[in-house]
Amino acid sequence: MAIFEWLNNQLLKMEWLSWLVRLLVEDVFGLSMQTAIGASVHFFIYDVIKIFILLAVLIFTVSWVQSYFPPERTRKILGGMQGFKANLTGALMGTITPFCSCSSIPLFIGFTSSGLPLGVTFSFLISSPLVDLASVILLASIFNWSIAIAYVLVGLVLAVIGGTIISKANMTRYVESFVLHSPVLDIPQAELSRKDRFDFATNQVADIFNRVWVYVLIGVGIGAAIHNWVPESWVSSMLGQDHWWSVLVATLIGVPMYADIFGTLPIAEALVGKGVGLGTALAFMMSVTALSLPSLIMLKKVVKAPLLLLFVGIVVCGIFIIGLLFNAFAYLFI
Repeated sequence: MAIFEWLNNQLLKMEWLSWLVRLLVEDVFGLSMQTAIGASVHFFIYDVIKIFILLAVLIFTVSWVQSYFPPERTRKILGGMQGFKANLTGALMGTITPFCSCSSIPLFIGFTSSGLPLGVTFSFLISSPLVDLASVILLASIFNWSIAIAYVLVGLVLAVIGGTIISKANMTRYVESFVLHSPVLDIPQAELSRKDRFDFATNQVADIFNRVWVYVLIGVGIGAAIHNWVPESWVSSMLGQDHWWSVLVATLIGVPMYADIFGTLPIAEALVGKGVGLGTALAFMMSVTALSLPSLIMLKKVVKAPLLLLFVGIVVCGIFIIGLLFNAFAYLFI
């Protein structure tokens, strides 16, 4: 356990990096860590570098694994499954795609046009932006492993339940016809060489970095401001753990925003540090990542209003319940 704790602190929490950044802030910049500006500069530099290092390593690893599961192979795996097993597999497949909600929609369209059950594709659509290996590691690096594992489990449960409800509701008629009748090319996947997989993983790292770096900087900046400048009493009065409505407010606030989990984690970290309930902070994070306004606009182009409203309603209610549960049982994780 001592060895595991040391590895966790050095490899995930990167305490060595925090120490180096502290030296930079105090000895080079001449700022005291006891002041708000010094602590904010430390928070910003440390979190940005840590997140980018973890992202590079994790996205490369996940993308290497993903190179063995192209869309056509995924369709074949899921095509022979039905019911709970199919929805669970669809949710699990979403965990190996480190995409934001907008990037997941083209894959959702491809899977739907390939003839996969609608419930399976929605399980994938819910889990893909919400739960992936990178988010697990980042959650563990910011909070702890128990919170990270619990987050993954509830995210998968939400994805499976959401897909099951949509499947039982027989909503296929509310999918735009061009999606259902898109031509699908059944071309055998060529065996990729090690260099091909390396190039694919490297390109994925570059592509995702290009899409998320701005949101990481914004998210860490907001987190640094909340952590060191916003009074704790003000945050607590708005989103305090004692307010039953704080989870609902955090969920609804997150819907219009557009970011991924890498940009919202520092905000969640700062909110928890200010006394906001763990469930409230996670509800905000989940809402931003799973229900961003741009992704809903894109989804509206491929599904009709009744299906879109059902999807949003399921995810909002699910996030609300998850937030309440995390707040109620936070003592088990912290």
